[in-house]
Amino acid sequence: MHQDMTPPLPEPGAALVPRLVPARPRAAVLLLHGGCETSLRPARPWHPAALRMTPFQRAIALARPHDGLLIAQVRYRVRGWNGGRADPVSDADEALRHLAALAGPVPTVLVGHSMGARAALHVAGHPQVSAVLGLAPWWPKGEPVHQLSGRHVVALHGDRDRVTSLGDSADCVRRARGTAAGAALAVVRGGDHAMLRRVRFWHRTAAQVVAHLVDPDDCPDPLPAECYGTGKYPLL
Repeated sequence: MHQDMTPPLPEPGAALVPRLVPARPRAAVLLLHGGCETSLRPARPWHPAALRMTPFQRAIALARPHDGLLIAQVRYRVRGWNGGRADPVSDADEALRHLAALAGPVPTVLVGHSMGARAALHVAGHPQVSAVLGLAPWWPKGEPVHQLSGRHVVALHGDRDRVTSLGDSADCVRRARGTAAGAALAVVRGGDHAMLRRVRFWHRTAAQVVAHLVDPDDCPDPLPAECYGTGKYPLL
């Protein structure tokens, strides 16, 4: 039987929004939604980019391997990355600090879409972070990967994505292999950037990947071995 507490209400403007808080957290998942390249307009929870993560949150909650998984979301101050400001990175850092205070030093999987995946990559060196799952990630060429040392990184990228680059995601995963504990890329056949085509596949696969990253002994990896290879990545 699940023994989950009602999530505490976040303080106004807090970077961490708890969604599912167990009595004794053993691991955590932190969701980071997408945004845009440049915008100082306030980010709102009813924006499509934020709402897009709700079904992923539900799928992860249903697939979680044990009752000790905390699920939370990052709340951004503004909608854009904004060049060197990298605003979502500051928000993600703050959310991780709040998460440590709420749950203790539990291993944390970051699940980010597009700009959220870029922010997740940048904060992957935080002591609590054990893995990053990028959904249609925005990982421009040259993004740092040294911070993935000892962590796992997985990317799911649609072959019909016209917003972010599948080639850039593949390049980032290949470079991460030299330092990460594990690095994989799966190409979603017919998948678009908004993850609306084959939507159930996106939700199910992401949830299964997260469950495996949280508890690899009891939750099998849903990705074929070729996703971890150096050759052509498989279409799923």
